[in-house]
Amino acid sequence: MLYDAVKPFLFKLDAERVHEEMSGLMALAAPVPGAEKVLSILTGSGGKGLSKSVFGVNFPNPVGLAAGFDKDGKLISVLPGLGFGFLEIGSVTLEPQPGNAKPRLFRLVGEGAVINRLGFNSEGARAVALRLSMSPPPSVPLGINLGLNKGTDAKDAPKKYAQTFKLLRKFGDYFVVNVSSPNTPGLRDLQTATNLADILSTLQDANPDHKPVLVKLSPDLADADLTACVASAAKSAQGFVVSNTTIQHEGEPGGLSGRPLKVRATELLRKVRAMTALPLIGVGGIATPEDAKERLDAGADLIQLYTGLVYGGPSTIKRITRGLS
Repeated sequence: MLYDAVKPFLFKLDAERVHEEMSGLMALAAPVPGAEKVLSILTGSGGKGLSKSVFGVNFPNPVGLAAGFDKDGKLISVLPGLGFGFLEIGSVTLEPQPGNAKPRLFRLVGEGAVINRLGFNSEGARAVALRLSMSPPPSVPLGINLGLNKGTDAKDAPKKYAQTFKLLRKFGDYFVVNVSSPNTPGLRDLQTATNLADILSTLQDANPDHKPVLVKLSPDLADADLTACVASAAKSAQGFVVSNTTIQHEGEPGGLSGRPLKVRATELLRKVRAMTALPLIGVGGIATPEDAKERLDAGADLIQLYTGLVYGGPSTIKRITRGLS
């Protein structure tokens, strides 16, 4: 009720400023003992009986936070209080970078959507690794999304992803190779079968603990390219995240997320499910219990959201898990 009251005011402000200020408040609370429990009490009860094991990891429920919300892992000790069954931080790049020029985050309120062209703004893998080493692990599984610094040559991509992974591998329960963000020039070209095979092979060589490695797919891939990408990645990846944002829209340049992406992301998930038995994380346009159930029925083992949280508020996750229960 409080979020509904303040949302009209918040939505008059710059979207990235609001995110930074709200995240800053949560970051201040994060180290306080009991902060997660207090947040859990304030947001009500979630669903029961939803635990499951996927790629060898036990999840208390299948509803997770998508990458992009907590890029540098500052909120992992408090976010589970919102009811998430898992968190995914990042994208984390090897070296620090500021991302694209502002403004770079835009709401489409009437459509329940967001356009972003953030461009992998990241403190860098070493800073994130240091933060994670000084923090207790979160109470739910942690995924780490691996990005690539702007300007990285395609031939150097396998080595750079592997170096980022090595710095972070002991902190994540699973990892996601992001080759599908539309906001880093040339990144989506790495979704070709050959490039992806090289990236995953090099990364797995640096993975002695056999941490699950997933690939995040673009919703804008042509069917033939999607088939080749999935076939290549399935040889050494442990699953897929379906899908990233789309550039098939009008308005500000950048990747579109939220309600307009739902149909496209669901269709892509069904296509990928028909191609592989590997675990799939469904993301894109999920905001309600009905959305969540539809994505699980379409073949997802787990689901994620971010934009749905922006529009639905802090109780969104628990509403969804209650509905699923």
